[in-house]
Amino acid sequence: MQNRWSDADAAAMVARYVDQGVNEDLALRVYTTRLLGSDPRLVLHGGGNTSVKTRMTDILGDPLDVLCVKGSGWDMGVIEPAGLPAVRLEPLRRLERLEALTDEEMVNVQRLNLLDSTAPNPSVETLLHAFLPQKFIDHTHANAVLSLTDQPDGEAIVRELYGDRVAYIPYIMPGFLLARTAARIVRETPGVKGMVLLKHGIFSFDDDGRTAYELMIDFVSMAEERLARGRRTLVQAAVPAGLAPVAAVAPVLRGLTALADPAAEGGCRPFVLEHRAGPAVMAFVNAVDLDRIANSGVATPDHVIRTKPAPLILPSPRADDLAGFRAAAEAALGRYVEAYHAYFARNNARLGGIKTELDPMPRIAAVKGLGIFALGKSSKEARIAADVYEAAIEVITGAEGIGRFESISEADLFDVEYWSLEQAKLGKGGEKPLQRRIVAVTGGAGGIGAATARAFAAAGAEVAVLDLNPEAAAGVARPLGGIGIACDVTDPASVTAAIEAVVARFGGLDILVSNAGAAWQGRIGEVDEAVLRQSFELNFYGHQRAAQAAVKVMKAQGFGGQLLFNASKQAVNPGPDFGPYGLPKAATLFLSRQYALDHGRDGIRSNAVNADRVRSGLLTDEMVAARSKARGLSEADYMGGNLLGREVTAADVAQAFVDLALAAKTTGSVTTVDGGNIAAALR
Repeated sequence: MQNRWSDADAAAMVARYVDQGVNEDLALRVYTTRLLGSDPRLVLHGGGNTSVKTRMTDILGDPLDVLCVKGSGWDMGVIEPAGLPAVRLEPLRRLERLEALTDEEMVNVQRLNLLDSTAPNPSVETLLHAFLPQKFIDHTHANAVLSLTDQPDGEAIVRELYGDRVAYIPYIMPGFLLARTAARIVRETPGVKGMVLLKHGIFSFDDDGRTAYELMIDFVSMAEERLARGRRTLVQAAVPAGLAPVAAVAPVLRGLTALADPAAEGGCRPFVLEHRAGPAVMAFVNAVDLDRIANSGVATPDHVIRTKPAPLILPSPRADDLAGFRAAAEAALGRYVEAYHAYFARNNARLGGIKTELDPMPRIAAVKGLGIFALGKSSKEARIAADVYEAAIEVITGAEGIGRFESISEADLFDVEYWSLEQAKLGKGGEKPLQRRIVAVTGGAGGIGAATARAFAAAGAEVAVLDLNPEAAAGVARPLGGIGIACDVTDPASVTAAIEAVVARFGGLDILVSNAGAAWQGRIGEVDEAVLRQSFELNFYGHQRAAQAAVKVMKAQGFGGQLLFNASKQAVNPGPDFGPYGLPKAATLFLSRQYALDHGRDGIRSNAVNADRVRSGLLTDEMVAARSKARGLSEADYMGGNLLGREVTAADVAQAFVDLALAAKTTGSVTTVDGGNIAAALR
């Protein structure tokens, strides 16, 4: 493991924060915490914690000893001083005299002694940091160390490796008892520079911040070197040829795992998926012993809130038998859910029936021959689960390389999974109205398309921006946390590839906003047939291709979906010399109704928006001038020529698409967004 300490970087960061009024010790603590947090082999997504003991002043200016400790859930890789809240140290230390302390009492004492009442909750391991005497304390869940301790004889392995340099702490759930036990053992083994928490992680500590960091790097490097000696590899099983692609498998998995939504008639709450298939992942899912090693528990206890106790294991999906894969996956999921219910019942009875069962769906699916799929209520949550499980694969593979992977007991695992202080890390806020939903917007880099992508992202959806210009699409998608994809809707292969890319990235597709289009003008009796065919190719067949590809995914998922078409008011209220544009748009309006008619039985809704006179890539300033002239109006009168006398914007059209997406019992509808035009009004 590389030592990435830099005197220059440390000095620069300390100087910058001190200039902002930050305590110098805390500024250095931020630097070393980021060094640790930026290496995924040490910590991931809120895991691990660090602290520093220092002096600060209270509101009266009186100096006092404080512990600045990582706030619960903060990511060490990007932590700021605010992520290390200061807690009065002496009241915390006095707690060690107690024989017992509940979690609620512990949290209350810690919050009561914050210097800033608005600060985040201090780490669940705050008391462990407080009870130890050293100034700088570092704690990680280093993969290499876990591979050594997650063994039947893990303590003997690390004792042989570290000798008397560290203390050895038996597995105890984080909290008061662990803090009190660890502090006692450290006092009984003077001179140690760290401690190994068996099946949990490793600590290093010193009164100097750099030394504490470098001790951690040294300890982990020793573990890596130990693993490298005589490592065995996982024995691989044969994988059949002709496997189905991710884009065919993910919608099946997404449909099977969707949770029922009691708040919506016939509705569901699907997951967003993240697929991984690197060499280590593939060696894991194709291992002969996959069933045993995958069902042996988690690498470190806090992983359970991200990955559940075990993954769902699925067979290899053959491209020529997706129906067979679906049936096998449904059966495997049924067994998984039944086993989870039994696991909950056993352990809840042990605790007196005080817990409420979490949803039983897996958060990781290991598909032989294809890799792993992580499930989350957002792409961010799915990505975190995938990262955590990839780390677990490294730990398990390392453990199997020198012995046999063994996690904590089922009871201990349950206690962590259902521990309120761990579940709090996931956040319990309400979901946005379109969270868990995946939307693709064609023509997404244009004015209306970009506004629509932003509106759906604001409503919580995962957004894919499809456009002829992939750089422009990426520019729209990037700030939204989405993806930009090259797509020419006049090319069937391009449409198929684009929709498959959406599915491969997010696991499926729920909403298609078919928006791509362009405007051709000309008197219909004089226009060249090639112009008319070109317009139909984009403004009608482009919608059909995109909708057809989307429906295929929606049917594979099995819980419906939505098609939203940009039809234009030209479909019902044609303008002079605008037939090459209006004719295919009229066909598209009826296309939307045909989809409503033919696919309502599949739970797929289809609606259209008829917008008028919206400045965008289609309605350019030049076209505004031309259309104004065609109607004998000034440009201002043309753009505001509606019953309300107000110009319609791209954001107005985007909101109409979102509103239709939320209208759960509306299909076959055409919504006008034109400021009021009776000639274009429908029933």
